[in-house]
Amino acid sequence: MATKHAPPRIRRVYDTPAPDDGTRVLVDRLWPRGVAKDRAHVDEWLKAVAPSDELRRWLHEDRSRFPDFVERYRAELSDGERTEALAHLRELRDEGPLTLVTSAKDVEHSHVPVIAEELGKD
Repeated sequence: MATKHAPPRIRRVYDTPAPDDGTRVLVDRLWPRGVAKDRAHVDEWLKAVAPSDELRRWLHEDRSRFPDFVERYRAELSDGERTEALAHLRELRDEGPLTLVTSAKDVEHSHVPVIAEELGKD
């Protein structure tokens, strides 16, 4: 019988951290603009799980591509270093509360919910 894991929380790096966030992992490829590293309140920066620059730029050119972006990003997550990064996030999730941190303005239409969904599959 599979163990039910709490879904990861999703927060913007610009928001005040909550005491129950647990391990906070920045899942963006680029460091958030205007945020000093000592003020970011992240335990890890896991660049490897973020979409490729190519895919990220492709989405930014036209936000209506989001459904296709999700499909392409899922394909990226099943390959190489992103697979390892996702496995690392699963380990962190298994240890306790996990919060995925991003600088995305439109979090709902970013890569972060895709990561959270992938983490919820097992």
